[in-house]
Amino acid sequence: MNYLNNLNVFKRRRNTSSTDASSAVSSPACPATIDAAGTSAGAAGTEAGTPRRKKTKKKKGRKRTISVVPISEVTEASLELWRTLPPKIRHDPSMVSFQQVELEHARLHGDCHEDSFPEIQGLEEDDGEEDEDDEDEEEEDEEYENEFITINVTNEEGQAKEIGHVKEKKEIPKPHVHHLAGHYIGNITPPKHDDINDTGQTNLDEDHPFRKYSKIICLFITWLLIMSFMVVKDEKMVEPKHLSISPGKTKAYILPHLPQSTRIKVTLEGTFLSEPYSNITEHYLEVYLQMLSSTLEGNSSDIYSSSSAKNISESWYIPIVHPYLFDSAPIVKEQRLFDIIDSNYEQLHQTNGGLVRLMIRSNIQASMPIAIRYDQSPVNRDVGVIYAAFVLIFLYVLIIWEIVHRTFAAVIASTLAISILAALNDRPTMEDIIGWIDVETILLLFSMMILVAILAETGIFDYLSVYIYKITNGKIWSLIHCLCLCTVLISSFLDNVTTVLLMAPITIRLCEVMDMNPVPILMAITVHANIGGTTTPVGDPPNIIITSNQYILKHGVTFLTFTAHMLVGVIIVVITTNIHLRIIYKNINHLRMHEPKELKELRRNIKVWERAAGKIPPYSKDANIVRETLMKKVKLLRHQYKKKMTKGTVPEDIYRSTLEELQREHPIKNRPLLIKSGVVCVFIVSLFFLESIPELRRLSSGWAALLGVVLLLIISDKNDMDAVLSRVEWPTLLFFAAMFTLMEAVERMGLIDWIGHATETIILSVSEDLRLAVAIVIILWISALTSAFVDSIPVTAMMVKIVVALSEKAYLGLPLQPMVWALAFGPCLGGNGTLVGASANVICAGIAEQHGYRFSFMDYFKLGFPIMLVSVLVTTGYLIMAHVVFAWH
Repeated sequence: MNYLNNLNVFKRRRNTSSTDASSAVSSPACPATIDAAGTSAGAAGTEAGTPRRKKTKKKKGRKRTISVVPISEVTEASLELWRTLPPKIRHDPSMVSFQQVELEHARLHGDCHEDSFPEIQGLEEDDGEEDEDDEDEEEEDEEYENEFITINVTNEEGQAKEIGHVKEKKEIPKPHVHHLAGHYIGNITPPKHDDINDTGQTNLDEDHPFRKYSKIICLFITWLLIMSFMVVKDEKMVEPKHLSISPGKTKAYILPHLPQSTRIKVTLEGTFLSEPYSNITEHYLEVYLQMLSSTLEGNSSDIYSSSSAKNISESWYIPIVHPYLFDSAPIVKEQRLFDIIDSNYEQLHQTNGGLVRLMIRSNIQASMPIAIRYDQSPVNRDVGVIYAAFVLIFLYVLIIWEIVHRTFAAVIASTLAISILAALNDRPTMEDIIGWIDVETILLLFSMMILVAILAETGIFDYLSVYIYKITNGKIWSLIHCLCLCTVLISSFLDNVTTVLLMAPITIRLCEVMDMNPVPILMAITVHANIGGTTTPVGDPPNIIITSNQYILKHGVTFLTFTAHMLVGVIIVVITTNIHLRIIYKNINHLRMHEPKELKELRRNIKVWERAAGKIPPYSKDANIVRETLMKKVKLLRHQYKKKMTKGTVPEDIYRSTLEELQREHPIKNRPLLIKSGVVCVFIVSLFFLESIPELRRLSSGWAALLGVVLLLIISDKNDMDAVLSRVEWPTLLFFAAMFTLMEAVERMGLIDWIGHATETIILSVSEDLRLAVAIVIILWISALTSAFVDSIPVTAMMVKIVVALSEKAYLGLPLQPMVWALAFGPCLGGNGTLVGASANVICAGIAEQHGYRFSFMDYFKLGFPIMLVSVLVTTGYLIMAHVVFAWH
């Protein structure tokens, strides 16, 4: 009978009842039935990892198989092409139309193929019809094909056996449950981040000999330069001199040595008025330099009456308080750099016995005591800026390319900066260097590290990890957003360093539970810690510097106004940052430690189906039917792959079993210690808040944290101090000490002042109606970009002076508050740009390394710098709209 003539009969019969269909296909002519075919095909597809589309609303005990091509389109020729496909593809549920037509054809003809629909088959068999091109293609995809066509089954005796005449090639991995703190079943710890290359393979190759010896030679040359400068140059000692300025007379102070450059730095201390109040007095002190052509002997009157004296500098006028207030006025320090023109400098050194004297006089009718310091060889700022930039570039080269550890790089760079100051005749004393280190920050970090170490003993971090894992239902993005939101909220009231110390252990444990790579999640919470610290005056050190300025406090910048203006911008930045993270990690596999097995199977199935479709030449309509069927299946697989890839959830059964085990294994270990630690934490946080109130400000953040830790050590009766101190990140503390020294040395070379003057010059160069917008943009972007590469504390201290100076100049017409908000956003958001841009970044890197995970400067730069640029750009738009367009201030 002709096949096409019987096709209509088959179409009518497929609409009959299930009982009739079942009896019809039970004919002895073929051992396989339609139901059996569908069942075996579905089993094969499920076993190989091929996904099956399901109804949105399923009925219990009933499955639905969807075909991608109608039966009416199946022709004899397309059926012949279908028969040439590998058994794995022929048995797939999406090919059910061809399967049913083949079964009906076999039933009517009584001719059933052995491999049509077997009850069990190998995942793929050689059909014996592959040509040489097929063999080459199969060799190229050996990685996919080997895992696709093999399966291992173990019998009761533990012996492997074959299925479908295909030999066992590898074992099916047993499911395992993750444990916290990096421990897995079977004592397997996750690989370190720095031991895995882009291909996922462990990289154990040692450094190339050329790179190794080049590094040693370069560092040795640097050491030689440092040693040479430090040995040759002495420390510069500038002793103060005390003078009394008589009324109506000019005091002449002869400098004992000729200046060694065209600049002389003079520092005066006395009852002066600060710059904001210089216009409320008519009393002033005049200071200038004179040159004498010969050595004068005799009394001071000879000096004053010398006709050979020549003024070699402009006059410097310093406002002073009224004489009645000399006894109660505070001592103010003023500095000035006098420039000597080249012709006078050459004349001074060509004249035998030439001298330089400092002339000081006042217009008040009373004697005035002052202290004077003078530096006859200050750093040439024009040259110092170049050297400072070189030192910073040198530091970033060492850190970016990981030539040495970042702590050692900071030590080398800071020592090199000090040696350069020595070469420029400005070598600081050891007392100066110790004074450069911000002991408050070091003390705060040290205390909080001990506090976190003791808290870890209570099991609170594991407990919180399990709780967050529970409320996020094993969804990756829900987990990330939850961690980031918690970080922002905590960082708003605690400094970002303390926030990272608290959140990083929780994040690492959660990532290990969900088989995720902790590195990108840690970097994400660090970014949000810096963003959250922008919200309040106590959230970040730059905010403390800004709100501690007396001029700013007197112009309406209170705790509430600061928080109100910053909160709106922070919310916008948090939203854009989370969107940015979703775009960066659109492929959820970039967040996983290992790719899920089902995704691997889907990817391999897509490869196999695409290869099968590629073998069918599109020369006829029948061939196009089969090819179109295969490509529809590929499209379906791609859709499922994309959905599973972006969904990012833990399977329900694994989530439930893991949650139960985690809740059972990670309760609170030491409740009494947890209660004591909680009391101490409340005590420390209370002191942090009291510090923000000027009337109650008695203890700094460092002292508050240290007193709290001492209290905790007393009430918890900790005797093993070695165990407690071993948890302190000493390399991180040394890194901060070296960075503080480096930043002060760079500032002494003139880099910070150069940036400040450039900023002020740009703002003054635009028209008056655009000055506020330009001032906001310049202050925000310069402080942000500078803070990304230079510590934000000296940058903020420098920019505060610029903001106050711009606000004081009434002719500019610049309101203070918008510039304050721009300055608050800049250093905090700019700290996200690089690994050394903020203290929290370095702390997070140290904690990650302590747990066996490591991210380099470039790893953080690739994530943080784009986020920083987008955040600053969004903040620019917010400030322009709020204060230029709507004048919120």
